[in-house]
Amino acid sequence: MNFKAIFTAQLASVLNGQLSDEAIADLIETPKNPAHGDLAFPCFTLAKVFRKSPASIADETACLIQGPHIEKAEAAGPYINIFFSKESAGAVIMEKILNEGNEYGQLNDGAGKTAVLDFSSPNIAKPFSMGHLRSTVIGNALGSLAEKCGYTAVRINHLGDWGTQFGKLITAYTKWGSPDKVKENPIKELLSLYIRFHEEAEANPALEDEARSWFKELENGNEQAQALWSWFREESLKEFQRVYDMLGIHFDSYNGEAFYNDKMEPVIEELMAKDLLAESDGAEVVQLPDEDLPPCLIKKSDGATLYATRDLAAAFYRKETYQFDHSLYIVGQEQSIHFRQVKSVIKKMGYEWADNMTHVPFGLYLKDGKKMSTRKGRVILLEEVLNEAILLAKTNIEAKNPGLENKDEVAEAVGIGAILFHDLKNDRMNNIEFSLEDMLTFEGETGPYLQYTNARAYSLLRKADDIPSAENGLSDSYSWEIIKLLYQYPEKIRQSYMQLSPSVLAKYLIDVAQAFNKYYGQVRILEKDNSIKSRLALVKAVTIVLSDGMQTLGMKVPRQM
Repeated sequence: MNFKAIFTAQLASVLNGQLSDEAIADLIETPKNPAHGDLAFPCFTLAKVFRKSPASIADETACLIQGPHIEKAEAAGPYINIFFSKESAGAVIMEKILNEGNEYGQLNDGAGKTAVLDFSSPNIAKPFSMGHLRSTVIGNALGSLAEKCGYTAVRINHLGDWGTQFGKLITAYTKWGSPDKVKENPIKELLSLYIRFHEEAEANPALEDEARSWFKELENGNEQAQALWSWFREESLKEFQRVYDMLGIHFDSYNGEAFYNDKMEPVIEELMAKDLLAESDGAEVVQLPDEDLPPCLIKKSDGATLYATRDLAAAFYRKETYQFDHSLYIVGQEQSIHFRQVKSVIKKMGYEWADNMTHVPFGLYLKDGKKMSTRKGRVILLEEVLNEAILLAKTNIEAKNPGLENKDEVAEAVGIGAILFHDLKNDRMNNIEFSLEDMLTFEGETGPYLQYTNARAYSLLRKADDIPSAENGLSDSYSWEIIKLLYQYPEKIRQSYMQLSPSVLAKYLIDVAQAFNKYYGQVRILEKDNSIKSRLALVKAVTIVLSDGMQTLGMKVPRQM
């Protein structure tokens, strides 16, 4: 059933072709106040056509509208408000949701197409901090949304496993490092060395030259440099994987920057062959004056490659390997110019598929109003935050439901869900001040609120003797508001992916939970009467949408709390 299509068809019929179906559909609105109908059509556009006031047109037209599942249409000033039959329309919607189950909301927009998502991408030899959370959870949610829309999603963790920071780290390790300390606590010790390098370099700038020299040795295959790099990478991946396991996130590729070491030269040669490279202070660049962008630096004067060189190579490799239709880079907004440069260079090379590359920026987590910075030691470790959230969730469970089975499993789902949802409910472009207290509030618009609402619905289904059935509809206004929300789920999935904004889905799920809790407080759901099977069908439909929506965002869905 498509409410909008029904209303559009009825209007098209009575307007005798004065407006196209597309024009009618574009004008149809959803009233904010349910008392004003389920859908509304403003008649202002028709005033010139019929040479009458919009209110007169609405009054004359409303009485002509009738059709399947339409209860009534009425004029309200210049608007035609339409009310659908709660019982018949509601029964059709609930039956569809129950029949489709976990497949409800599955779309075929991207059938046969591929979306490549580059996200998370922590730097080797640095801790997995709260600063990485946004890219990680936004990227994972967008991957799931792409799959819900029918795309094949390829998740890529473009590890920061190359670059001048390794020259700095190798310099620090050779000067002050202890093999035993690194073996005992690799990431903590490597971070300490990295911070010390920057502190020492402020007083001794020559260290920066030494670091550049070590990185050049690494690029040239120096055995000592290569061995240290491999060791740092291996130890870092172990820590990263532990965090990814906690978050329930997987990747199809861990090809980081180093993977493209042997793939850059063909790109550079093509740039040269197409006469796109220019010299600037000894460096090789692609000029981008027409795009109002600074030159894209391809090679430094010492021959070292840069982020742009690797991202160009990565883009060509991904296009050739995956034949992507969408290529999304979920990377902080401070990299916006960089990605515009990379895209512009590929366009100048003559490849139109560059238009399918999209930078998905986001705001930062701030600490005391400042960006978290590894080099300054202003960092909060993500694993510690996750563990603290789990501990707090378990404490709450012990207080409220000490007899709950699988308390540890539920506490993990609730604690991590709280952090995930706190991030995803925010518009991705907003900066978020780090506050563990805000993240772990178990009331209001939070992850635990969604999980608890869903668990409450499952509890009702367990207590009921009757089997849910959508054969008959419900006539009360509380259930109708929920049903209308549930009906929107597929479109909310589509909007979330097309707008590249998981917050659209997150906020929608809050609306569903709030409507259900209002219903729960006003209606005796388990009362034995002729409508109990229909009420249970509604409860079941709520669990289907809330469960699938939370899982799409990356949350776990405990059935008891």
